[in-house]
Amino acid sequence: MPDFDPLRLDNQLCFPLYAAARQVIRKYNPVLAEIDLTYTQYIAMMVMWEEDEITAGELGRRLYLDSGTLTPLLKSMEKKNLIRRKRSDSDERVLVVTITGEGRALREKALAVPGKVASCIDLDPEEAAELYRLLHKLL
Repeated sequence: MPDFDPLRLDNQLCFPLYAAARQVIRKYNPVLAEIDLTYTQYIAMMVMWEEDEITAGELGRRLYLDSGTLTPLLKSMEKKNLIRRKRSDSDERVLVVTITGEGRALREKALAVPGKVASCIDLDPEEAAELYRLLHKLL
């Protein structure tokens, strides 16, 4: 048995995670293009469909995004009239993000996205649930 090489690509957990994430997002891109969203806009809208209103800080925490990524994301979503940004009345340091009617309506079009993408990924429901559990454990 050869010595373990810590720099061998096949010995890295990070590589299959990275490559799989890229491949999954690649599957999402054409489906999301049909509803004019990027993947990051899509996951942000998923939170907005749950919350209607949330602070930018909490949205960033939920999506594991820093402010350098979140700010341009929110600006582009506001230009598409999916959300509104405003400073909190009680604390001007806090940015509040609110879903618009157009953003709410987009949910109906997005309902088909998970099924379309799932049909491209060869995992049975038990495997998908286990992968989800393990990935959240890593997070």
